[in-house]
Amino acid sequence: MAALTDPDLLFPSEPRPLSLARDLYAAVKHLPIVSPHGHTDPRWYALNEAFSDPAQLLVVPDHYIFRMLFSQGVRLEDLGVPTLDGSPVETDGRTIWRRFAEHYYLFRGTPTRQWFDHVLAHLFGIEEQLTAVTADRHYDTIATLLQWENFRPRVLFERFNIEVIATTEGALDDLGWHQMIRDSGWEGRVITAYRPDAVVDPDFEGFSANLDRLGDITGCDTGNWAGYLDAHRQRRAFFKSFGATASDHGHPTAETANLSDAAAQELFNRIRRGSDDERERKLFRAQMLTEMAKMSRDDGLVLQIHPGSWRNHSPAVFHKFGRDKGFDIPTRTDYVTALKPLLDCVGLERDVTIILFTLDETSYARELAPLAGVYPALKLGPAWWFHDSPEGMRRFREMTTETAGFYNTVGFNDDTRAFPSIPARHDVARRVDCAFLARLVAEHRLREDEAHELAQELAYTLAKKAYRL
Repeated sequence: MAALTDPDLLFPSEPRPLSLARDLYAAVKHLPIVSPHGHTDPRWYALNEAFSDPAQLLVVPDHYIFRMLFSQGVRLEDLGVPTLDGSPVETDGRTIWRRFAEHYYLFRGTPTRQWFDHVLAHLFGIEEQLTAVTADRHYDTIATLLQWENFRPRVLFERFNIEVIATTEGALDDLGWHQMIRDSGWEGRVITAYRPDAVVDPDFEGFSANLDRLGDITGCDTGNWAGYLDAHRQRRAFFKSFGATASDHGHPTAETANLSDAAAQELFNRIRRGSDDERERKLFRAQMLTEMAKMSRDDGLVLQIHPGSWRNHSPAVFHKFGRDKGFDIPTRTDYVTALKPLLDCVGLERDVTIILFTLDETSYARELAPLAGVYPALKLGPAWWFHDSPEGMRRFREMTTETAGFYNTVGFNDDTRAFPSIPARHDVARRVDCAFLARLVAEHRLREDEAHELAQELAYTLAKKAYRL
């Protein structure tokens, strides 16, 4: 397994850029981790309890892992993934771990393999490769370590050198775990982010009841347009009181709209009555992205848009296991036309920050880089989700830098539920960026001192600036 944790992992093989990459990386590898966009569970930090077992920590919650195994015929129930109706699934951690180890070879060449080997080696001190033969031995080692005080969530947070991490909560969340963290006196900085999908997307399950609940929480009349918008303003302010600096929006497309107040009110009335017209439902989502951008102009929350995923592509898996079970599939995404109404409204505002993500890499050079390279409000999020990989990160830099530069991007964020993999993911990003910078220096396209400045910016500073941390 040493090859996948080699000191020169992901660096160039030629002597000159290799030496440069080593020097650049040495200067940034120990920088604090800024994780402004993620999905770890705030209860971990609130309760600070020992993780239950290796499978529940490393396998069961990680859709990167179980989607690959499912594609090869392993049932989600056999991996301990909970069902919505409570029907039986495997609960024995050792059995789940053995099943995972038997199929670990499936991850050869994938970023999951790199992350997981990094976790085994650097967190648990395991250098021996994970196989069916070594499964029990590795399980026992990890299970023992997880009972130690220095493997509790807060200690790992500090050990990982995390300066700040953002969880992501829905608009209806009471942020009770964040309150518990605050009340505990622990100094680790765990903030939230405002994710209103359940109350802006008419296709979200329980949408009408969600709007009723939004009204109950805020005391606003969510039966009319003005009250509905006021309810969002109240919730955004509440999230800001728990440290939120950003909102987060996972829409099917990047479509935006900028209707008149009268037209928006009329559209809202039809949606509130349960319109089943798909055009109206799409238009409402589009209008709400622009409304969120207007609110960002007023309250300063950074607006994150990550469209282009066909969520829950398999209805059978969705109905049995729910959301986020590996069946969110990338689609072709238009940005130039889709974002124009929003950009006409706030795109020239220097005090508004809109961070765009994509799953459609064909849009990097054609659309996203040119847009971010001219509109003051726009920044490009890093290579995301399926492209959160060495090759994806390289492609991102190669296709966006010439037009958008480095300073219209926002560094790296890990966007993960897999807490132990956070250092591994940031390490990969730092290595890839240092290798890219080294190549520019070796080709005489960048000065070495500039490369050192940029390595610091890409690893740490840009994320803090973009997310106002």
